[in-house]
Amino acid sequence: MANVTGYNRKLASLLRKAGVVDETSFTPLVEKANKESAHLASLVVGEKLLDELTLIGLVSEDSGWPPIDLDKLKVDLDELRAMNKGNDLLAEDACKFNGVLPIALAGDHATVAVINPYDVVALDNLKLQIGRQVIPVVSSERAILKAIEQAFHAQDKAVEQMMADMKGIDDDIDLDKKKQDEEKDDAALESSGDDAPAVKAVKSILSMAIKRGASDIHIEPYEKKVRVRLRVDGILLEVLELPKKLERSLCSRIKIMTDTMNIAERGKPQDGRIAVSMDGIKCDIRVSSLPLVWGEKICMRLLAKGNLKDMKELNLEPQVFDILSRGLSAPQGMVLVTGPTGSGKSTTLYSCLKTVMNPEENVNTVEDPVEYELEGINQCHVNPKRGLTFANALRALLRQDPDTVMIGEIRDQETIEIAVKAALTGHLVLSTLHTNDAPSTITRIIDMGIEPLMVSSTLNVVLAQRLGRRLCSNCKVDAPREDYPDRGQLLHMGFKPEDVEGLQLKKAVGCSLCANGYKGRFALVECLEMNDRIRKIIIGGGTDLEIRKVALETGMISLRRAGLLNVMRGVTTLEEVLRNTVGDESEPMPKKGAKTEEAEPEEAEAK
Repeated sequence: MANVTGYNRKLASLLRKAGVVDETSFTPLVEKANKESAHLASLVVGEKLLDELTLIGLVSEDSGWPPIDLDKLKVDLDELRAMNKGNDLLAEDACKFNGVLPIALAGDHATVAVINPYDVVALDNLKLQIGRQVIPVVSSERAILKAIEQAFHAQDKAVEQMMADMKGIDDDIDLDKKKQDEEKDDAALESSGDDAPAVKAVKSILSMAIKRGASDIHIEPYEKKVRVRLRVDGILLEVLELPKKLERSLCSRIKIMTDTMNIAERGKPQDGRIAVSMDGIKCDIRVSSLPLVWGEKICMRLLAKGNLKDMKELNLEPQVFDILSRGLSAPQGMVLVTGPTGSGKSTTLYSCLKTVMNPEENVNTVEDPVEYELEGINQCHVNPKRGLTFANALRALLRQDPDTVMIGEIRDQETIEIAVKAALTGHLVLSTLHTNDAPSTITRIIDMGIEPLMVSSTLNVVLAQRLGRRLCSNCKVDAPREDYPDRGQLLHMGFKPEDVEGLQLKKAVGCSLCANGYKGRFALVECLEMNDRIRKIIIGGGTDLEIRKVALETGMISLRRAGLLNVMRGVTTLEEVLRNTVGDESEPMPKKGAKTEEAEPEEAEAK
């Protein structure tokens, strides 16, 4: 909660003055609250030094603001949103962080349940945010967090209730009858309203995913259940377990929403797209179905509209930003972004497009699918079924007088050959490729049949990218010194000797605002800029290891180094960087406590 320290100090003074706590038991709680930035009121109630209603009453009497029992009140969040559209105050995370919940709006006044009624600055900020006079009512941390959960996750509860209602349905029925019933269900579903169980379930799943900032939804069929998982900050989390009976209607409902997928076809993969708007957020959803042993698996990728960032918002290292800017300002050549699926390549590529986009130039794209729609850019969606492949579309596009060409992904030899020819004939080409790092991209292109001389002449910049989880700013703490790797291990990981001196690592803790101590992600970027030394290695048939060695010598920041720089800034943890990157050295890591020349300089000197 915001300003928890000031409130703890005020509350400790109030309780001591009122004489309602035993000092022997109370003092350790005050020390614990100060050390852990915990809420003193919750500790006092949890240790049963005082009951919750008595504590609320004391705070209410002292502050002059009335108390409220939120357990007996149902907050209508939809009504509040309708009366107060677009306000960040009503975001779930903001309510939890500030320890507040608006419970009623009437004219120019808003009644707001608060944990800390003494924070005059926070109350003034609330007044400015909602544009109304604020009437605080005093509650507890437990009650406010519970009310927030109920208000913001009412649909989640509806899904749980739906599951409870459907328990006990017998799936062991005659197969012919089951098939007939399923056909009837599909027909009924197409004409059903919002009250159908499958419609409710899909709506709830989409709403839950959007609220949690998920990038993907996985609906997975098994023998006796359907599992729903969300990918949040790169990690899959199981959020629901639905009855098997609901599987077919769930898939059919999602296919109907796409308008392009065939609900009667369940034996082959299909792709589609959905555009939705929930809770004021517009979102494009790419849908893919895949037949499995126990039914159809549905995977949905969420792309929030308006979430496209400028290059400056990517928070790249200054050196990387300068290199990328030089590559994009060149009149011709290739800029490639590489990395695995889900590593943020498309976001970076579109940010580059926004940089080069201007009214004086003809900017064109060939994509499958078009992920972000940008006004001012000519975007072509390939359609292999009709013969419009990447290569065919690219050939046609080069007859459209382009200045800049963006290829969604280079997948085959034909596409890379056309892209290289376009770069050689005076066009700036942007694209993505699936490789592990920047140097191996060069050897991959050569393996695809492009002459080394052509590669060295056309490549401007290669970026390799990963996404790392960002530590939650509300709960991250300094890691204990005894948990640090020893000096030799730190140096082997990629830290420089000057980095190790005074190094302060952070630790993920976890709170109500985050998932296991992490919230949001950031880009780890390795940026290779072509130079004469690298060109000589390419033309001479050098390996990617030779290219990497020269690139590092000439100033390239590797993926591992980019991660360690963010560790030193307190952005993420060392464990997260080690999970996402490989070291720049090939030697095995020394075991913790092993003696090395770096770790034991005096002993090495004696030898």
